[in-house]
Amino acid sequence: MLKVYGIKTCDSVRKALRFFKDNEIEVDFFDFKKESPSSDLIDTWIEKSDLNLLFNSRGTKYRTLKLKELNLDDNGKTEWLKKEPMLFKRPVVEYDGKVLVAFNEDIYKETFL
Repeated sequence: MLKVYGIKTCDSVRKALRFFKDNEIEVDFFDFKKESPSSDLIDTWIEKSDLNLLFNSRGTKYRTLKLKELNLDDNGKTEWLKKEPMLFKRPVVEYDGKVLVAFNEDIYKETFL
């Protein structure tokens, strides 16, 4: 089963969940507001994806925490993702041992339909 990580109030997450529902694809939803992904899980995502894709440097949380001023390297970004799940670009989707980050309808159609 697909696992979708994100928050329900995020537009991209809502679009992804709507896409799966419209195409009758069952998903398991993990809410970043209720729990944080484990350190090991985050390491796996970074391995299977791209840290710079996972790390949302355009979001509100990034600006609020003034992370731009820290000029984070990869280790710094990883540490922050482990402390603050709101820094993930959303949604993060796990399927078939792979990880897909963000919502792009064309990529979703190609991947899941």
